[in-house]
Amino acid sequence: MKTVSFSESSLPAQIWNSAAQLDNIPVINTQTLVPPGARAVVISPHPGDEVMMCGGLLQLLSALGHPLQLLSMTDGSASYPGSQQWSEKRLSVFRSQESVEALRRLGMPMHSLKWIRGGFTDNALAEHEAQLADFIARYLRPGDVVFSTWSEDRHLDHDAVGRAAAKAAKRVGAAFNEVPIRAWHRPIRDREQIPWHRARKVRLDTWTVARKSHATHAYASQLDGEPALGLAPLLPRVLLERMRLPYEIVFV
Repeated sequence: MKTVSFSESSLPAQIWNSAAQLDNIPVINTQTLVPPGARAVVISPHPGDEVMMCGGLLQLLSALGHPLQLLSMTDGSASYPGSQQWSEKRLSVFRSQESVEALRRLGMPMHSLKWIRGGFTDNALAEHEAQLADFIARYLRPGDVVFSTWSEDRHLDHDAVGRAAAKAAKRVGAAFNEVPIRAWHRPIRDREQIPWHRARKVRLDTWTVARKSHATHAYASQLDGEPALGLAPLLPRVLLERMRLPYEIVFV
């Protein structure tokens, strides 16, 4: 499967800003998505994906007092292959530090937030899908509400984690929701590949959006890339623009 390249981000007509279906997505409130007292578990392929997926929803759930658990499958250290500025050794430490700062900017209760690091190899998750599912299942329990990347996001790590998380949630008896990240940046011609019937919109107020955008900018290693080597930033301007939308979309 082709991995979406953000070189396509220069195209003006992308799904996130051009699909007519976006206006007709039903709104879901937080209490319906995550019932009172339920624990929310966010499973991300790399540090930072949790903010891109549902940084607004995390704020809403925290304000309502829901117990939260984050699982990051990799340390994100292979973001820039061949880079000296952002070597794997440096990123193995730096990416996690950036995530701590991003979650602090979101207002997450860092003293009580449970955050599990999987330690799997970045950019190789598709080779370990069964192990991923087993690992995730160990940290889930019946009644959890799980959020993970969409299994058709067209990023190999995202897709593998989405499939593994779905299997683990089914095995344990947890509710499961998928969240697209890169899929929104496909050309508008791909909009019919989106499962619109499953899409639900979580509305965010102005302050929640502002905190999410501020948190996104905590990922300094992802904002500039390394132009001398032709390595584009993993968080280009167009993705940062989408982070300022007054809603998030989940597939239920």
